[in-house]
Amino acid sequence: MDLKRALAERDPVEATWVSVPHPAVAELAAEQGFDCVFLDAEHTPASVETVESLVRAVDAGSDGAAASVVRVPWNDPVRIKRALDTGPTGVMVPMVETREAAEAFVEATRYPPEGVRGMAAARASGYGARFAEYVETANESVVAIAQVETERGVENAGDIAALDGLDALFVGPADLGASLGSAPGEDRFEEAVASVVAAAHDAGVPVGTLATSTDGIDGWVERGVDFMAVGYDLQYLAEGGEAARGAYREAVAEAGDPDE
Repeated sequence: MDLKRALAERDPVEATWVSVPHPAVAELAAEQGFDCVFLDAEHTPASVETVESLVRAVDAGSDGAAASVVRVPWNDPVRIKRALDTGPTGVMVPMVETREAAEAFVEATRYPPEGVRGMAAARASGYGARFAEYVETANESVVAIAQVETERGVENAGDIAALDGLDALFVGPADLGASLGSAPGEDRFEEAVASVVAAAHDAGVPVGTLATSTDGIDGWVERGVDFMAVGYDLQYLAEGGEAARGAYREAVAEAGDPDE
């Protein structure tokens, strides 16, 4: 999908989250028909080589229809450059707390003179076969998403969202809750999320998040987020296993003792 356009128009992008760094998982996620697959390289052991395989798997699983966004480990221009060279639709960085940090992020996603991204032939440009075309269009096509997941980030959300070149904000529920010392449903957490959503929308920027359970999806929609990763691979595995085990135990109980 054209993720940049969808975000600009605040369409309800249907996304999923991959934290198991194996291409089969990313490929299956794309096969399920999601608009976008977030590939986590922050809290996983994924190397650059693995990230490239995951991006390639999303392309293969959706015949190129699904967008891929790599969450890099940190707001570091080298990590951002190497992730973009693997050919994803965009990148997301964690813990953006100030406008200055957001500016550094956007600059890292863009080639000079608009930014500081280094030039080289890589998968993103067809290993150099489409290098000139890619360099000409990348600055306007690469998606840049900043995570707001600290108290300081919430305070500066308006300044961050107003930055030209930033496509979306993304609330990180776990880290935000830890930073605030407050959980979803509690006043401080809810006020912070409402503040981020309002600030972003005032700037014409969409807000996304990760729903860590299907039960939480309605709540995030009610909070006003525009797009969402509606669960993640480990959650699907755990819930599927629990449901299957429960179904078996129920069947055995209903069948009773065959010797009776």
